[in-house]
Amino acid sequence: AIDVIINNAGVYKIPDPVTKTGHDLRFLVNTIAPEILTRELLSTLGKSGRVVSLSSAAQSPVDLEALAGRKRLADFEAYAQSKLALTIWSREMAAKHRNGPIFVAVNPGSLLASKMVKDGFGVAGKDLGIGVDILARAALSDRFALASGKYFDNDIGEFTPPHPAALDDQNSAKVYDQIV
Repeated sequence: AIDVIINNAGVYKIPDPVTKTGHDLRFLVNTIAPEILTRELLSTLGKSGRVVSLSSAAQSPVDLEALAGRKRLADFEAYAQSKLALTIWSREMAAKHRNGPIFVAVNPGSLLASKMVKDGFGVAGKDLGIGVDILARAALSDRFALASGKYFDNDIGEFTPPHPAALDDQNSAKVYDQIV
């Protein structure tokens, strides 16, 4: 049995972001890959298990045409939309699995010292330990045990509402259907 799945996929600025099928790699890596991994492992995850998905403070309403590969987006726009899509997916999965496992989306901290931050924003970034610490807490802490469907913003250290587009049930259902 698996106790925790941590979905920590994230790409931002890549030379050729569109696949041969027309899909944006940022959506495929940042949103679709975590969904596939979780779906494949879900049966091995107990009711008290956790699925922690790394979101971002960068969130933007999801353009369904872009998610379907019919519209190309700029780097930041695609990244922000893919991370909001992952947050929406996490909330929808929590609603569909009310008896467990726990699904939570986490902003690990803005501009942490990763290759993505250096390449995408040209800055060294903050201590990666900030992100490591919140992932360990999200995976193990009692504070997250009753937080299924919630979004944790590590920039302020609290559960907060995600972007308003993630709270729109009709919009969320459309995004979720496109992801799965």
